[in-house]
Amino acid sequence: MENCFTKKGLEKLKKELIYLEKEKRKEVADKLKFAASFGDLSENSAYDDAKNEQNILETRISKLRETIKGAKIIEEKEGEDRVHVGSRLEVKIDGKKKELEIVGGAEADPVNSKISCDSPMGKAFLNKKSGDTCVVKTPSGEKTYKILKII
Repeated sequence: MENCFTKKGLEKLKKELIYLEKEKRKEVADKLKFAASFGDLSENSAYDDAKNEQNILETRISKLRETIKGAKIIEEKEGEDRVHVGSRLEVKIDGKKKELEIVGGAEADPVNSKISCDSPMGKAFLNKKSGDTCVVKTPSGEKTYKILKII
């Protein structure tokens, strides 16, 4: 499910692509033009930096285009009683409540509680119901999560 996205996640990538193509590309081109105005390009570190930034930008744009082209949208199902890709959950771990969202692998962002369906944690939650517990093997040992509700 590497190239699966929620509708919201795919829209975020499309917005990033538009920003990079329309605004960031112009900004980098302006930097490049300004740096080139200093003359001798063989010893111009500002030009080298701007050229490097341009290469990184174009690589990102190319990767985004490819990702968007091959993306598969996962339909979010309201009121579903089992966890699937696109589900938002309220879970309890170590006595604390936490919200998680199960997303496609390319959309994962653990810092913001977006868990890849391909990760051990994501796999443990898939097809479970409210009230079920999930045991997830982590580098620091097993963690037990209780699914309080599917939001």
